[in-house]
Amino acid sequence: MSRRRDSAALTLERNAETFAALGDPIRLSLVTKLIGSEPRSISDLTEGTRVTRQAITKHLRVLENVGVVHSVKHGRESLFKLDPKPLASMQEYLAVIASQWDDTLKRLKTFVEET
Repeated sequence: MSRRRDSAALTLERNAETFAALGDPIRLSLVTKLIGSEPRSISDLTEGTRVTRQAITKHLRVLENVGVVHSVKHGRESLFKLDPKPLASMQEYLAVIASQWDDTLKRLKTFVEET
């Protein structure tokens, strides 16, 4: 039982860190740019924004720390690619919460209709 609780606590902590990382609009836009694309350079990800390359790099490192993106060296350049696994874990977590809310609302509806 303790192992299951430890695993659940670790999953919850990872999800919280990922939600926090995605809570920034710039980081969320970077994830959007990386969806379904080949690895992209910092220059490419900076293009069309008012954000500096240094700021984009810092945001990418935050996303990399929670496992949402991975960097690969290509010559002197770092390329970044989306890793959907942490997002899938978050989606599963949100599905559980949605189901719990649905159950709660059904019980509330039943209670109100019976009174």
